[in-house]
Amino acid sequence: MQMHADQLAVPVETVRELVDEQFPQWRGLPVRRVASDGTVNAVFRIGDRYGARFPLQSRDVESTRRWLAAEAEAARELAGRTRFRTPEPVALGAPGAGYPLPWSVQTWLPGVVATDEDPAGAVAFAHDLAEFIGGVRAIDTRGRTFGGAGRGGDLTSHDAWMDTCFRNSERLLDVPRLRRMWAALRSLPRGAAEDVMSHGDLIPGNVLVSDGRLAGILDVGGLGPADPALDLVSAWHLLDAGPRQVLRGDLGCDDLEWQRGKAWAFQQAMGLVWYYAESNPAMSRLGRRTLARIMADSSSP
Repeated sequence: MQMHADQLAVPVETVRELVDEQFPQWRGLPVRRVASDGTVNAVFRIGDRYGARFPLQSRDVESTRRWLAAEAEAARELAGRTRFRTPEPVALGAPGAGYPLPWSVQTWLPGVVATDEDPAGAVAFAHDLAEFIGGVRAIDTRGRTFGGAGRGGDLTSHDAWMDTCFRNSERLLDVPRLRRMWAALRSLPRGAAEDVMSHGDLIPGNVLVSDGRLAGILDVGGLGPADPALDLVSAWHLLDAGPRQVLRGDLGCDDLEWQRGKAWAFQQAMGLVWYYAESNPAMSRLGRRTLARIMADSSSP
């Protein structure tokens, strides 16, 4: 089932043709689709060293090219800045063979995503995750500030979207309670904290795990300045109560920052439950689990 009304089909035969035409040095490498719960790109492996990402939603060619170029620049900025592996840009492909958009190639990282090897109860993983977040925060913003329309700026700017989520969740969730929670969370002040560099989407599908430890981080193209609380969504998406407090302690979060991290996780989770209820059940379940953790937390409004 399609996740998006404007979703593009990306058959493996098309990818094979594009690779052969545009990157003849890889003609001898196998191309295979990667099973994924991701919602933005179709992912294919090219041999053992590379991964190709094809945007799933139709959009303007030039804006897509700029978006992919910005993702590649973000990946280069993050590479080697922490001890955890992240994908590095390799090439940008052009439209062709019936696929209408540019596409990208990155290095392939080995490991198992956290949706398949759940690290929720692992204290060592929580320490690793805090180390990664701290390492990203230490990257110089070079004067940049949050300038997007997504998560990471003003909580109240998401009110219209949240109202859409509440209306579409009435048969799925305890919406009256969730509305009350959002009314309290959205009003949390930003405080004096300046923007810091953030990954921006630390959900299980973007986290690689090995033997209960953090092995790598995927989907790094959203790296950029944002509310320091933004990457704390990972506390609610990835961790049970005990390890969650370990992460908080390692990062030294005060009450306001911690609650704002919860608010960003709440905002993200509300959109996952209903939007992907039929088309991507794994993402919908992630939203439900995150909301359940937030509602069970004693400090929740």
